[in-house]
Amino acid sequence: MLQDAKLMAFVAIRDEKQATDFYSGILGLTKVSADSFAVVFDSAGVPLRAAFVKEVDEAKHTVLGWQVKGIEDVVRGLTAKGVTFERYGFLKQDDLGIWNAGTDKVAWFKDPFGNLLSVSEHGLKA
Repeated sequence: MLQDAKLMAFVAIRDEKQATDFYSGILGLTKVSADSFAVVFDSAGVPLRAAFVKEVDEAKHTVLGWQVKGIEDVVRGLTAKGVTFERYGFLKQDDLGIWNAGTDKVAWFKDPFGNLLSVSEHGLKA
C-alpha cells in the first residue's frame, strides 16, 4: 500500500534557531519552511519535519540516520564542525567512533536536543 509513497522523517525539537544551526549549519540540510508547529528541512529529497515539543524524550536508540559514502571523511568533517560522536563500551569502535560490523560501518551522534542520530556506510551501495 505504501511502497510507492515518499517517506517522511520526523524528529522532536524545542528551539528553531538551535535546530536550524544544527541541521542546516552543521549537517548541511536545506531549511524549507518553518511555522509554529515545526521546521522542515530537505535531506536529499526526503522532508525532515522537526516538530516543536515542550520536552524531548531522549531515546536510547537511533531516531534518524543517513547512509553515506566514505564514512571516515564524513565523521572527520562533522567532528571538525563540533559534532561529538558517541562511544559505547559494548561496541568495538575505532578512534573516530565508527563501529565496524563486517560490511557495515556506523557512527552515532546527538543533536542539541538529545536525539540520537547516525551515519552509516553499508556493504551495499549507499
